[in-house]
Amino acid sequence: MTSLPNSKAITYDEWLRLPEVNDAIEEVVDGQVRIMPPAKFRHAKIVRRLCKGLDAQLDPKRYLALDTVFGLVIRKSPLTSRVPDLAVFDLRTVVEQDGYIHSAPQLVIEVLSPGNTRREMQEKLQDYAAIGVPEVWLVSPEACTVEVLRLENGRLRCVQISSQGIVTPQGFPAVSIDIATIWPD
Repeated sequence: MTSLPNSKAITYDEWLRLPEVNDAIEEVVDGQVRIMPPAKFRHAKIVRRLCKGLDAQLDPKRYLALDTVFGLVIRKSPLTSRVPDLAVFDLRTVVEQDGYIHSAPQLVIEVLSPGNTRREMQEKLQDYAAIGVPEVWLVSPEACTVEVLRLENGRLRCVQISSQGIVTPQGFPAVSIDIATIWPD
């Protein structure tokens, strides 16, 4: 991950005027633009499998699972916007403004990359907790595990780490994902 070589924090209004970047993923943390390379093929396949598994079980009239690059605004000042690998939104509560989402998804899934640092992931988890994301899954392709974190007293806390079996999002008790189906052949 690389920050742009500008020490001046970007404002929300300045960010809205930036051109879209097609070949990289852009997050903004405390006004600093961070550029990340696109996901590698295996990473993308894992995200897609998870999205297809969720889509097959969610009511499309009520929920939307997004596995595309989109901006999730955490706060406007100092500007922080995240790009989750996958997020599930309740269409009745989603807030879209200026082309970006300004409301908490019901579930966020992050597929870890070898370059992710513990500090970066802690920052992301703190941001997700700050907007009230009730559940986050951290999927580790290296360890072949799914770590389930749930919001408790304003913090995301680990409630389960599994390498096999079924994971079920707390907010969607009729939905289940078999961990064995996540990993590409």
